[in-house]
Amino acid sequence: MKKITVLWTVAVPLVVLLFATVNPPRVMAVPSFARQTGLPCSGCHYNPPELNPAGRRFKLLGYVDRADDTKIVKADGSKKRAALDLLATLPLSAWLQTSFTSTKSPIPGTQNGSVEMPQDISLFLSGAWTSHVGSFLQVTYDVQDDHFTMDNTDVRYANKTTFGGKEFVYGLNVNNNPTIEDLWNSTPGWGYPFVADNWAPTPSAAPMVASLGQDVAGFGGYFMLDNHLYVDTTFYRSQHLGTAQPFDGADFGVNIRGLAPYWRVALQRLTGNTQYEIGTYGMHLRSSPNAVSGIEDDFTDYAFDAQIDRTLFRTDVLSLRGTYIRENSNLAAMAALGAAAPGSHHLNTMMANAEYHIGNRVSGAFGWFDTHGTVDPFLFPQADVSGSLTGDPRSSGYIANFSYWPWQNLQLAAQYTGYTRFNGASVNYDGAGRNASSNNTTYLVARFIF
Repeated sequence: MKKITVLWTVAVPLVVLLFATVNPPRVMAVPSFARQTGLPCSGCHYNPPELNPAGRRFKLLGYVDRADDTKIVKADGSKKRAALDLLATLPLSAWLQTSFTSTKSPIPGTQNGSVEMPQDISLFLSGAWTSHVGSFLQVTYDVQDDHFTMDNTDVRYANKTTFGGKEFVYGLNVNNNPTIEDLWNSTPGWGYPFVADNWAPTPSAAPMVASLGQDVAGFGGYFMLDNHLYVDTTFYRSQHLGTAQPFDGADFGVNIRGLAPYWRVALQRLTGNTQYEIGTYGMHLRSSPNAVSGIEDDFTDYAFDAQIDRTLFRTDVLSLRGTYIRENSNLAAMAALGAAAPGSHHLNTMMANAEYHIGNRVSGAFGWFDTHGTVDPFLFPQADVSGSLTGDPRSSGYIANFSYWPWQNLQLAAQYTGYTRFNGASVNYDGAGRNASSNNTTYLVARFIF
């Protein structure tokens, strides 16, 4: 009995934390950026949050580009930059999201087909702080938790010079979600799907690099050479929200020991109608579950990604994106607690999607995902709906989305997620008679940004 208690108090929090892949990234097109630059949302996005080349450069340069410069006029009529460099208006935005969610089969004992008004509300401090410092900073109210909490945050300093006769952009970055600092939509932080519900069952396994959002704090630096080679390195520590500092690690499945390095290298090429990107990224961390000392678990994620955006018929855009993540781990600490089998583990995650944008008002997307790895009944225990009968993390399926933007600050979307396999099986995956297709989810959402 004691072993079962340890398993559920350690393994389950870790499993819940580990799966964030199909959770939605927070939208990035905020009106404060539009007010600052004098451009519509379509100036930087195909459709939010998908960045076009101008949007990627705006982010690269620290969110600071603006429609006019802050200057003072000297007595002789010449101009120079003022010592105090402030935006004319405070860079604030807000978002309200309401939704309807229904699974193919109800979760036993619960009501299916729920309406959330709101699903969440977000406030943003997003824009230039000075000539070289800017932010995307989000605070979100979640109706299920009934409180505001810190959401995706990206604060950066950026500047540029020349190196070997080529433009050299460099910067420093503080953020709370690995890959959120990335410029492309092929990595987990801003990857597909771009909307998602907040309660339908989701598979139990995902790599660490996709699972630490809002639970870490990172500081790093980056550069872009000749608008072609991009390199980024960030070091992360755990920062558990809602926990007294300094924290003791209790009740948290992941407590980073030392520093966890994240790395990113990407090559991009821009032509008249096509933008290509191919790259690699990854992360290494050591962790002690429910503690800040003692035996450690070890995780190494390495990944490859690619993105192609092709302009067709002058205003339409076809986007193709994909990523593969391999995680190797040694769960010595979990094994000592009886919450994982001893020995090495691995996890493979593949995600790919294609999206067609008709102008900046309509888009249709289809994505496919597959996760598989080491079978471990201790790490992935049996439980109704959320568990696995066999301890197999294998899950696969597809996501289809249709989005309509009647105005650039209003999104109406319909999304369907279908599972061909869920936590190891297609039929009776949890040992309680639930099938993978029982978790197929219909999701309707309206999102207003102002």
